[in-house]
Amino acid sequence: MNFQYPDILRKPAGEILLEFQKGGATLIWTWWFFGISGLPLLFSYLSLYQVTQAKSPLISLTATTLGIVALFFQLMGLLRWVFVIPVFSHLYTDPNTSSVMKEAILVNFQTIHHLFGVLLGEHLGQLFTIFWMAIISFIIRKDHIFPKWIAFFGFVSSFIYLLAQLELFAIVIPELSEVPLAGLMGSLCWLVWMVFLGFQMVKK
Repeated sequence: MNFQYPDILRKPAGEILLEFQKGGATLIWTWWFFGISGLPLLFSYLSLYQVTQAKSPLISLTATTLGIVALFFQLMGLLRWVFVIPVFSHLYTDPNTSSVMKEAILVNFQTIHHLFGVLLGEHLGQLFTIFWMAIISFIIRKDHIFPKWIAFFGFVSSFIYLLAQLELFAIVIPELSEVPLAGLMGSLCWLVWMVFLGFQMVKK
C-alpha cells in the first residue's frame, strides 16, 4: 500500500524509482520483511513431504524440490528491492546526476527489473509454485491422504494461477491478451488452499 504494489510494477522506470525513493528506509525494511516472511514455508514443505512420501516417494520429492526452488526464486526477486533498487533510486533522484547517467540508470534498472522481477520472481517463482501445487494435489488425489476436495481445489487454483503467466508474456508479446485478475485470483486461491492444507496436516 505504501508503494502502490503491485500496480506500480508495470509503470515507467523513472516513476518507479521516484516513488521508491520517497519511501526511504521504511520501504526498504518493508520489502526485506516481505521477502523473508516466506522462509517458514520451508518447514511446511518438508513436513508435507513427510506426509506424502510414504506411497509416492519420487513424486513427492520432485514436488518438494520444486516448491523450495520456487521459494528461493521469489525471494531473490523480492530482495532486489532491498539491495539493488535503492542504489538506482538514490542515483536517479540525485540532483547532481547528469541526464546521460539517468538514461543509463533507467536501462540498467529495466534489465534488473525484468531479470530478477519478471523472469525469476514472477515467472519461474510462480511457475514452480504452480507445479508444486498441482503435483501435491495429484498425490493427495491418488493416495487419498486428505479429502478429495483439497486436491480438486488445488487443481483449479493451479489452472487459474497459470493463466496469470499470460500477463508476463504480454510484456514481450504486446498482441497477446492477458486474463484480467488471474494473478490476484490465482495467488488468493493458492493462499486459501495452503490454509486448508495446513488444517488437514494439523488434524493428521
